[in-house]
Amino acid sequence: MSEPAALAQLVSRLAGARVLVIGDVMLDRYVYGEVERISPEAPIPVLRIARESAMLGGAGNVARNLAALGAAPHVFGVVGDDESGRELARLFRRDGIAAHLEIEPGRRTTVKTRYIAGSQQLLRADLETDGPSGRTAALIAAMRQAFDRTGAAILSDYGKGAAGPDVARAAIEQARAKSVPVVVDPKGADWSDYRGAAVVTPNRRELAEASRMATDSDDAIAAAARHLIDAHRLGHVLVTRGAEGMTLVGRDGAARLPAEAREVFDVSGAGDTVVAVVAAAVAAGIDLESAARLAKAAAGIVVGRSGTAVAHADEIVAALTEGGTRKFATRAEALERVADWRRRGLRIGFTNGCFDLIHPGHVSLLSQARAACDRLIVGLNSDASVARLKGQGRPVQNAESRAAVLGSLASVDLVVMFGDEARENDTPIALIEAIRPDVLVKGADYAVDQVVGAEIVRSYGGRVLLAELTPGHSTTATIARMAR
Repeated sequence: MSEPAALAQLVSRLAGARVLVIGDVMLDRYVYGEVERISPEAPIPVLRIARESAMLGGAGNVARNLAALGAAPHVFGVVGDDESGRELARLFRRDGIAAHLEIEPGRRTTVKTRYIAGSQQLLRADLETDGPSGRTAALIAAMRQAFDRTGAAILSDYGKGAAGPDVARAAIEQARAKSVPVVVDPKGADWSDYRGAAVVTPNRRELAEASRMATDSDDAIAAAARHLIDAHRLGHVLVTRGAEGMTLVGRDGAARLPAEAREVFDVSGAGDTVVAVVAAAVAAGIDLESAARLAKAAAGIVVGRSGTAVAHADEIVAALTEGGTRKFATRAEALERVADWRRRGLRIGFTNGCFDLIHPGHVSLLSQARAACDRLIVGLNSDASVARLKGQGRPVQNAESRAAVLGSLASVDLVVMFGDEARENDTPIALIEAIRPDVLVKGADYAVDQVVGAEIVRSYGGRVLLAELTPGHSTTATIARMAR
């Protein structure tokens, strides 16, 4: 069995891994709009705001990455007694992530707001309190019992105060007493607070600052990492090196993990992905070098996306075994991908159908749909839904086979199944509401007011496109001819 295939088999073991995440939670807010003029008040662009979104950031993004792997994160952090803190709590509940948030009056919840026009980020504005937290003792007490029910812990230090020296030392001490490995995403040049951690994951610059040594070669990186291992009694140091991959250093040697060639769009949040995958793998009993290789594959996915992103388990398997991005996605994966495309300023198109036997009519419709947008999502009826709509003997091909054929078409960017859950009917209305496409496409055999979701899409300024039909092609007619 090849190494990628062997690694891919390990991904399923990440599901259910219990991981504590201790650190600085924050709110990542995105404000999208268009710039059409310069302000008369000063030589600055005027952003006409179209929409806003918010997601978990900082240690919260680490938890999102764990959840995307199927792991079970439990977050411990500090927020202010403000609306942003309450919004963070709502986002944790929405994403199904357990979180213990100490509320500190007088503290401002950290909010990073990014203003984006098209694919260009114009400005980032930070609202934060970065001093020591006044809820340190309460946080330490709250997390103490949680170490009895976890396989690993992450210390996600963004320098905002929640993962300060007292919390870091207490977390590592409590974890070591329970034989729980701690993985640290470090901040600052002083690593004495991380003494006894199992793994620390600096980038090359952070390694140089902490060691005060050169990091300009493989040997220099290994020497700097070993210096820190000896100085602070660390288990391993996993150095992330961007396009050069990673280096895993322990007392007994160093392993170089080269990166695969990939398009890099945005490296922000890649460190969160690395620490999440390593911790989940360690919690699942996977050896550290394999954990690092899985983390490298996951990081290769998220750097190809805009802003803070996550890598889902199925995507990691696809990257390892297929060498690329998986087009047949779950709804959660699809929404992550859509959020990334929107941050790039791309227009999202949507169409749907059974697509049981692909014929030239389908190919034409999909080509017209793709021409009207930058990324095309196809909603695919589940097998149960096709059977209800088309009758006995249908579908001819199961959903996975139909999705594989659709995914092979250059016009299709993503395939998402619907109609297989009890709460859904045989229309893609719930999927359309979640995705909010800019363009909704159906064949011209429909009138606009007959298109499912048309009213929703037009309500926020989207448009409905009726694609021209290619006459003489029908799956039902083809099957009937085959039967004769």
